[in-house]
Amino acid sequence: MAQQAQHYAIFETAGGFCGIAWNTVGITRFQLPTSSAEGTERLLLRRVPDAEPASPSPDIALAIAAVKRYFAGEPIDFSDLALDLAGQDDFFRDIYAAARRLRWGETTTYGALAKELGHGPEAACDVGQAMAKNPVALIIPCHRVLAAGNKIGGFSAPGGSVSKARMLELEGVKLAPPKPVQQSLF
Repeated sequence: MAQQAQHYAIFETAGGFCGIAWNTVGITRFQLPTSSAEGTERLLLRRVPDAEPASPSPDIALAIAAVKRYFAGEPIDFSDLALDLAGQDDFFRDIYAAARRLRWGETTTYGALAKELGHGPEAACDVGQAMAKNPVALIIPCHRVLAAGNKIGGFSAPGGSVSKARMLELEGVKLAPPKPVQQSLF
């Protein structure tokens, strides 16, 4: 089966420059913001080296507008955007489908997501791996999936866990610092 031609666009948001790649099936890759258009393009093209720059189709233009509104602080639901997750195994696709059901300001943990899919706590690591390999971060909201105890956990996007925390704060999620084990006398 021939691979679909891919196109991409780089665009500016209140959070920085984002990138999006697509084919006729749907969005294939999303690059979270960096500080420069060149940096975003470089990161995006590492993942989709054969993609060609193009003007967005009407559906992609709507996705770009939604991303811009998201980074401006507007609650956005990306669950209706068409994705092309070809190349992802079935378990990862199930994980991504479950993560897409998380709404603005809603979080879960790797373990809870594994349990929702009918797996034991040992599958929490698999959920974490799926989130780390998420090709369309934000659209599949991996930033809303936390480590055990609602700790921030990792984030493989530019800025790491700091970016994850900023996105959650944008959505109104308060991540409290861990409570001290011992109380101070003062």
